Amino acid sequence: MINKEIVWFRNDLRVHDNEALSEALRMADEVVPVFVFDERVFESKTSFGFQKTGAQRTKFIIDCVNDLRNSIQNLGSNLIVRRGVTEDIIFDLTTQLKASWVFCNRERTKEEVAVQDALEKKLWTQGVEMRYSRGKMLYYTSDLPFPITHTPDTFTSFRKEVEKYVPIRVPLPSPQSLPSIDVKIESGNIPSLQDFGFEENKAQQELRFMGGETAALAQLNYYLWESHHVERYKKTRNEMLGWDYSSKLSPYLAQGCISPKTVYAEIKKYETQVKKNDSTYWLIFELLWRDYFRLVGKKYGNKIFLSRGITEEDPPQWSTDRTLFNIWAQARTGVPMVDANMRELNATGFMSNRGRQNVASFLVNDMNVHWLLGAEYFESQLIDYDPCSNYGNWNYIAGVGVDPRPDRWFNVVHQGKRYDSKGEYAHHWLPELEAVSGCKVHDVPVMTQDELDSYNITLGKDYPKSVVTDKRWA
Repeated sequence: MINKEIVWFRNDLRVHDNEALSEALRMADEVVPVFVFDERVFESKTSFGFQKTGAQRTKFIIDCVNDLRNSIQNLGSNLIVRRGVTEDIIFDLTTQLKASWVFCNRERTKEEVAVQDALEKKLWTQGVEMRYSRGKMLYYTSDLPFPITHTPDTFTSFRKEVEKYVPIRVPLPSPQSLPSIDVKIESGNIPSLQDFGFEENKAQQELRFMGGETAALAQLNYYLWESHHVERYKKTRNEMLGWDYSSKLSPYLAQGCISPKTVYAEIKKYETQVKKNDSTYWLIFELLWRDYFRLVGKKYGNKIFLSRGITEEDPPQWSTDRTLFNIWAQARTGVPMVDANMRELNATGFMSNRGRQNVASFLVNDMNVHWLLGAEYFESQLIDYDPCSNYGNWNYIAGVGVDPRPDRWFNVVHQGKRYDSKGEYAHHWLPELEAVSGCKVHDVPVMTQDELDSYNITLGKDYPKSVVTDKRWA
């Protein structure tokens, strides 16, 4: 008897180094790949009422699924696509196929765990087993020198314990072929952006992000072997304008279009064959941060999503005033460093790491608005949204996460002048300030009236008056 088993693709939209797919191919005669556009992810709201998955991330994921289907079809099979409630859909498919197993990569955060637990309970009623693999991290938790519950509460301590002592396993190869699906089963249509109520966004297309494993591997090849930009990463990583200042791999890592082990292996190959320096190491350093935030999420569970974060102390009395928050979200703060970054986020679904730190600090530490509003807004907007990294970084800025500090404040005027020293980034996203030359554009919130008059700028008319001021900006 031929056993047909399901491979449930989640945030692992690739065929290379995919442990669930590899295990299924070892154990089953036929595998049926499935992806579900879960209505709770694509058609619901966050607790503060933001669209849970906004237009940019929805478009990116649609691209990823299209590319995954193409890859699977090229290997001789097909990707079954559905839209609805995941556990109901996959349960129905297992019944139809008379499957004994559902293979998937395990998730660890609350909403994802709730879905896999609900599915597992339904499958148990029919004697069907879930087979979990791992696919998110650089390190295997079984290789770490400590249990998850003993994960260090500072990144530096974590790095010192693992970096030199724990080997990175070799990525699994892509399958050469997949068995065809013999049973009659509707493959299903991949929904369009319009199906979710969104319109196409030209700004995101201009930023060159195309979702999918094919694009992910091409970008890795470009950043390392074609352009050699990786050799300058440590110097350019704090820039904000353009494509080449960073690897641009984070959206692909978030959706699992490329595995961190693959990125690591390619960097090590590059270091051996071309050049090894601080910049090539620093890209690996960023992969360590991804792992660390995921381990913290495993250790503390739902705490990373709560107001006090992983701390046991009562948090400050942050405001949840939506009028105040909307000034930040709609890029009307009157601070060029903040507004330019928020315009980029709203238009493209992406923002540099330097920008994220500044806009988060401004919301929390200057505007005194609750960090959870910012975290949920990022969840909605970012094409590289990952629960542990997103909430971990917001915990960090708000002082309720790892390595807590009471005042992780960024001087947004000085930061703008330092990291946008020619004003090119601000002018790109804030053309109304083009008359203010160079990095002086970042001084607009602290300019005298005479200076503003010399540029023919009226605050409140041509550009917003700063929502807050701080004497340290001068």
